[in-house]
Amino acid sequence: MAVEPDKLSKEERLERLRHSASHIMAEAVLVMFPDAKLAIGPPIDTGFYYDFDLPRPLTMEDLQVIEERMRESIARDHPFVQTVVGKDEARRLFAQQPYKLELIDELPEEEQVSTFRHGEFLDMCAGPHAASTGQVRAFKLTSVAGAYWRGDERRPMLQRIYGAVFETEEELADYLHRLEEAQRRDHRRLGRELDLFSFHEEYGPGLVYWHPKGGRVRTISEDVWRQEHLKAGYEIVYTPHVGKAALWETSGHLDFYRENMFPAMDAEGQEYFVKPMNCPFHIQIYRSSTRSYRELPLRLAELGTVYRYERSGVLHGLMRVRGFTQDDAHIFCRPDQLEDEIVRAVDFGIYFLRLFGFQDYQVYLSTRPEKYVGDLEQWDRAIEALREAVQSRNLPYEIDEGGGVFYGPKIDIHVRDAIGRAWQLTTIQFDFNLPERFDLAFIGQDGREHQPYMVHRALLGSMERFLGVLLEHYAGAFPLWLAPVQAVVIPISDRHVEYAGWVAAELSAAGLRVEVDERSERMQAKIRDAQLQKVPYMLVVGDKEAEAKAVAVRLRSGEDLGAMHLEEFLLRAVDEVRERR
Repeated sequence: MAVEPDKLSKEERLERLRHSASHIMAEAVLVMFPDAKLAIGPPIDTGFYYDFDLPRPLTMEDLQVIEERMRESIARDHPFVQTVVGKDEARRLFAQQPYKLELIDELPEEEQVSTFRHGEFLDMCAGPHAASTGQVRAFKLTSVAGAYWRGDERRPMLQRIYGAVFETEEELADYLHRLEEAQRRDHRRLGRELDLFSFHEEYGPGLVYWHPKGGRVRTISEDVWRQEHLKAGYEIVYTPHVGKAALWETSGHLDFYRENMFPAMDAEGQEYFVKPMNCPFHIQIYRSSTRSYRELPLRLAELGTVYRYERSGVLHGLMRVRGFTQDDAHIFCRPDQLEDEIVRAVDFGIYFLRLFGFQDYQVYLSTRPEKYVGDLEQWDRAIEALREAVQSRNLPYEIDEGGGVFYGPKIDIHVRDAIGRAWQLTTIQFDFNLPERFDLAFIGQDGREHQPYMVHRALLGSMERFLGVLLEHYAGAFPLWLAPVQAVVIPISDRHVEYAGWVAAELSAAGLRVEVDERSERMQAKIRDAQLQKVPYMLVVGDKEAEAKAVAVRLRSGEDLGAMHLEEFLLRAVDEVRERR
């Protein structure tokens, strides 16, 4: 029975519009390519996508043609009509559509198949949809990408068309503006333009090559990470990159995670695996000696590089890679210390997010999933400890029912970047599983063995993904303390090069990262190039500046601060770096 639109929430109305738009687009594609094979076309957060097997690659010009045909269907205002049929009838209706037939064949034999028709177009779909095509008004096809059928790289590569759908043209225009801004901030493009990093697919997809400037940003970030962890009572450790199969069997990774691990290497008849996670190694450090209750909590932290076999179809710049360095730590504590350690970890996570310029964040508490290890009493105690931790800091939070991992509940902190996109960075996970698997123990005050609690904790996630998020957040214009080059000294003519070198030497001696642009280019061209490289300060020097031991200061924003004595500029810049403004 149809539901009146005014009785639906906005989210429900949008879901119906977006699902309907995917059908309207599939109809238009079939008109353009009568032999097209249809896969699936679900609604997503901002619109929809649909996967097609087509005779040739699509272009952006094709999307414009498809859009026009969609508008023609919308103008005809065809109603969406649902029909439920048996599997045999469904096979007859979709006899020319192999991907639909595969989906039909996987259904239980007695199950009915739901279809929706508008005009002459029929699709296999459970719905729901708008009442008619005419209700879909504010839409735009945005891009084409490759997608393996059912996400399996052994299956055919399809073409996925993405579209945006909103209730009003104003909402659509706002979204398209944000999409354009996101493209301007795309870390992959900025990485090339600012010479920060590169990928070399021919020698290994999903593996990052950090260039000198990118290496500087990463080194600065990691140095701060180490300094702050030592101040916060963590011990920094280093662990191997490979481990014998027996380690991964004990941890459970070979049972639960093997498809995400690289294949084994053989060494003297033993199987070794590159590590997908650091936790089993930190556990070995804990187990290396008998632990007393007086030693706990033990906080082990590592910038540990791990390797995971991500399918090539899901790799995405720095955001999804095969080799990455986790901002990782594991806390081993007594049961009575758990809540305090969670509070400390939450505080530390928020401190780091603010340190790097993220002020807007949302906390989520993920509870017990359907499949879990440990007993209910343990779960209830752990969930309550996490809940009390966030409540003790008056942090607004949402419950993600069943969103915990099988080995324990967790707290996730999502930040919003400069254009409002949410990114999950900090995660704090309780673990019932590994302490038991590795038979961890500490000697209690009563002289008996007790099992410690274990908390997995990452503040930034991985350095690769975090720096990708940071790059997009700042659109490449890092704050002074993080900028790979903090100032460029620009001599007006060749006779000013010697003074420019002296200025650079004075600034470098104070710890600033400085370059001199000695090229035989016009001053304005040098300033423009420095702005394109997002350098915070351009220091122009000529006769007047040399005589007064001064610099003419310009900002990458284009603002001209005028002449400033070098000592005055130096104090300003050093103060800005020290305070990490």
